[in-house]
Formats: sequence, C-alpha cells, structure tokens
Amino acid sequence: MHSIRDLRRRIRSISSTAQITKAMQMVAASKMRKAQQSALAGRPFAYLLYRIQREATTRLGEFSHPLLEKRDVRKRAVILIAADKGLCGALNGNVFRVASRFDPQSTVFITAGRKAAQFVAHSGRQLAAKFEYADSPRFSDSAAIAACARDLFLKREVDQVQVIATRFVNTLTQDPLTMDYLPVGEITELKIPGMESEEELKADDTESLFEPNPETVVAYLLSHYLNLYIHQVLLDAKASEQSARMVSMKNATDSANHLIHDLSLEYNKQRQGNITKELLEIAGGQTE
Repeated sequence: MHSIRDLRRRIRSISSTAQITKAMQMVAASKMRKAQQSALAGRPFAYLLYRIQREATTRLGEFSHPLLEKRDVRKRAVILIAADKGLCGALNGNVFRVASRFDPQSTVFITAGRKAAQFVAHSGRQLAAKFEYADSPRFSDSAAIAACARDLFLKREVDQVQVIATRFVNTLTQDPLTMDYLPVGEITELKIPGMESEEELKADDTESLFEPNPETVVAYLLSHYLNLYIHQVLLDAKASEQSARMVSMKNATDSANHLIHDLSLEYNKQRQGNITKELLEIAGGQTE
C-alpha cells in the first residue's frame, strides 16, 4: 500500500501529464478539422482527373507511353508516407507493418515524413530519397515526390512503384493501404461513383480525338495526374495523422483522469483512516 505522501506525489504528477495531453488534444483537434476539410475537398477533383486518365489511356489505341509500360518486376520502389511525429496511436505502426512485408533486397523506399525515414534507416532497408511535408501539404512537395518516382521508373532503375499510406475514412478510422502508382493503370482502391469498369471502358468504341496529338495530350495529362495523386495521398495521410493523434490524446487524458480519481479515492480513504485512528487514540487516552 502506498503512503499518503506517495499518493499525493503521484496525483500531482498524473495531473500534470493530463494537462499536457489535454492541450495536445485541443491542438490536434484544431489541426484535424482543417486537415479533414482539405482531404475531403480535394477528392472530387482527384477522382475526376483519375477518370479522365483512365478514359484517355484506355482509348489510346496503338499509341503507348513509357509511364504506361508494364514490365516484369525485378525491383520495385515504394513511396512510404507516415507521420512526422508519434503520439498518434497505432497509425505509424500499421503503415510500417504493411511496409515490412516487402522484400528488402528488391525494394527501395522513397519516404515522406520523419517517422518513415527512421523506420527505413532502423530496419536496414534501401533508401532512394526522403522528403518532408508540412501540416498543410504543399503541391510543390507532392510534385517533388512524384518526380523522384517517375525518374526511377523512366530510368528503369525500378520496374514498379507503389504507395503505402493511410486513407482517411473518418475521425476514428484510418486504413493503411498499398496502392499501385507506376506504371499508370487502374487503382482498385479508388471508389468513384459512376466510374465505368475496365471492361466497360474497353468495350466502349466511341472515337476519341486528341489535339494536337496523343503524345502531347497524354504526356501532359499523366504528369499532372501523378502529381495530384501524391498530393491527395498526402492530404489523406495528414488528415489521418491529426485524427489519430486527437483520439489518442483524448484516450490518454481520459485514462489519466480515471487514474487520478482512483488514487484520490485511495488517498481519501487512507487519510480518513488515519484521522479515525488518531481520534480513537485520543478517546482511549481520555478514558484512561
């Protein structure tokens, strides 16, 4: 049994911790709202551009583009997107668990976020490049990551590029996903209302006219599509991070408050017991 002094010290210590976690919860809640709004606002445009990309590349006919070339996968690159900081529950761990399934001998990593770079370094995996992104991801950051991945693929240093990140579902749910990035093709993880299936697109014999020519149109389209793809993934990752941190800090604050309540109850019991004991001793001395 702890002494009254120990209980008082523990209550003070846990109260200080609860104040810190409460403050972090409020900060994360403020950032979470902005991050969620950005992620949700960007989805319609990202989905529309994906739809245009699928319709254009499906109807190219005999024309092909290096970014559409499918090769036997001897080496792949993985764009690993995680948080800059911890204290966000199992978010980073879930992403790293997916990344650990890839063969380290045939996989190089492009990291976004400090925690992702630390994971690659500590696990001894191959690092091709590392990037950082702010609480409000900038499009220039997304374009730099996309350009790095494109260069590796076009130079044939890798035969496939995939993305590992978290998809924001809601405040309580963030799903770790592995998504195909290069060669450009269908992304089964994207659920687009009204989007035709691959079979429907291939069966559509509507004539498509590319002006000035297919090479120019597709090169321009794919470049912007790949940049926006990464940008939307970063927005989702940041919304997931802030949501997970807010929930984690709320749980930590609630746990601290419950522990303070239990310790205060024990403290009051011991204090009351000591008072009762002293009163009994005084009463016993008087009767003698």
